[in-house]
Amino acid sequence: MNTERNKDEPMIEIRDVHKSFGDLEVLKGINLTVNRGKIVSIIGPSGSGKSTLLRSVNHLEVIDQGNILLDGVQVNRPDMKGLQFERHINHIRQNMGMVFQHFNLFPHLSTIDNITLAPRKLKKMPPKIARELGMELLNRVGLASKADVFPNWLSGGQKQRVAIARALAMEPKVMLFDEATSALDPELVEEVNQVMQSLAEEQMTMLIVTHEMGFARDVSDWAMFMDGGVVVEECAPQKLFSNPDQERTQNFLRKHLHS
Repeated sequence: MNTERNKDEPMIEIRDVHKSFGDLEVLKGINLTVNRGKIVSIIGPSGSGKSTLLRSVNHLEVIDQGNILLDGVQVNRPDMKGLQFERHINHIRQNMGMVFQHFNLFPHLSTIDNITLAPRKLKKMPPKIARELGMELLNRVGLASKADVFPNWLSGGQKQRVAIARALAMEPKVMLFDEATSALDPELVEEVNQVMQSLAEEQMTMLIVTHEMGFARDVSDWAMFMDGGVVVEECAPQKLFSNPDQERTQNFLRKHLHS
């Protein structure tokens, strides 16, 4: 999945990124590099800008200033307009799997069809090969028996695992997780975390916005605390979660670190 040859190269580069909604400046000059095969977690209170940052990486939010690169290719291209930019961003997004808080599965499609839709439509993958890939991914997330079931018959944790499988079906270079477990009942969180843990073991490059402090501490290579649109503190997760330098980080973790 990730080659030894490139393991120390930047996969995601965020450079001096600013974003405002009207008069509210949500991102105030964010810088972050995620190297190939590494996992970076972003934590922080609601309204800190972390989800806006993640959504900016694949241009779901349009930044006002700065640059974002995926594997050396600039994501935001203010010099491109219309169809030219649409083709550019569609190509970029094929290399980024994104998993949202609310699963966003198509309710009228079976589990397997949710997973195979994008490879068939965007990569022109033959249906038989797409189904084989879909079954392989369902098996990977422990849901092979649910291939022909519709989303309404799945639990929240199962839906999220299908959403992860769907993102992986495009064989992305990176996976972006935006509070992937926050809509789940506590007993379902662990089954999704286990899938993310398996991706970590396979050295999938991941950028994770999460409120699961224990998971971020145990899985990440790097952790970042955001508040008020700025990076307050970033370091190795063991340091951030056990002995943070900044008072804002200390106060946040005092309230939220349960494990």
